[in-house]
Amino acid sequence: MTFTATLPPAAPAKLLRIGRFVVKHELGRGSIGVVYLGHDPIIDRAIAIKTLRSRLSPVERKQHEQQFINEARAAGRLAHSNIVTIYEASSEGDSTYIAMEYLQGRELSKLLDAGHRFTPDDVASISWKIADALDHAHTHGVVHRDIKPANIFLVADHQPKIVDFGIARTPNRISDLPQKQDEPHTLFQDNIIGTPNYMSPEQALGLSADARTDIYSLGAVMYEMLTFRKPFQNDDTHKLLHNIAFKAAPEPHMVESSVPLALSKIVVKAMHKKADKRYQNAEEMALDIKRYLTRSRRENERTIKAVGEIAQPANAPDFHPSRLFWPVCGVIIAGLVSAYTLWFR
Repeated sequence: MTFTATLPPAAPAKLLRIGRFVVKHELGRGSIGVVYLGHDPIIDRAIAIKTLRSRLSPVERKQHEQQFINEARAAGRLAHSNIVTIYEASSEGDSTYIAMEYLQGRELSKLLDAGHRFTPDDVASISWKIADALDHAHTHGVVHRDIKPANIFLVADHQPKIVDFGIARTPNRISDLPQKQDEPHTLFQDNIIGTPNYMSPEQALGLSADARTDIYSLGAVMYEMLTFRKPFQNDDTHKLLHNIAFKAAPEPHMVESSVPLALSKIVVKAMHKKADKRYQNAEEMALDIKRYLTRSRRENERTIKAVGEIAQPANAPDFHPSRLFWPVCGVIIAGLVSAYTLWFR
């Protein structure tokens, strides 16, 4: 669900308060929820308030209330700079809401849809931070299970924030039964939980998903950022799931020649069909991405240094204006002597 500051303010909301929070205006809405810009009068800060829409049947409301609580419990137990912060969650009468960090930026999905092209180093930098955030989540027993561009929010300087833990698996989850959620392309049928284009093979087969499914999904996101196309595409959902489960996508550097081989190999390992052949934890993946970034930056520094040496050859003496002082003085003195000699000859 979107809670971006880039949307123009809607008409003033009739709802003036949600809990203790003052409602400013609507930021966005989905099929089951609405997000408002709010203000916390006690802490004196802007927040995003995610609520359920009023026109839901009792059965739908109960399902989505559980999802809201699950999201709050999953993200609320985490404290990481690249994971959205949950401040409060409550259900009061007909009002169920989550108060969370107000993010100003855009979803990665919208940037990709707009044709934005990331450099390989940008992809690596963003993915490294996401992998580190996933490692933090997994260490605390939380598996997101729906990592995709729509759930990665980029704030200033391309700093990523993982959002929407609605279907996350967590030790204190209310229920592991599949529930519906806002994203229309998220599947919950036949025990399949996730978004088709980015789900892992085990999710596509309806099998149990552990932390390695998030690693696969991050690999699929990296794939799209590097190659400007999804790893698997098919209008037929069943064929798409079959391809995800049994076929290997072309390696990124084979699709886009500008993709560095080392970065391509990281994506391929993360997206291995067999979970035990992938990175076994997000920390391993983060370390590999960090190593790539370190090497890339060193190579860039060497290139810049080499260009500088070409501009001024290494054998050329360093020039400084002070070195001209005595030669110039010598010329002036010689000139004066010559003039004096000629004058008094």
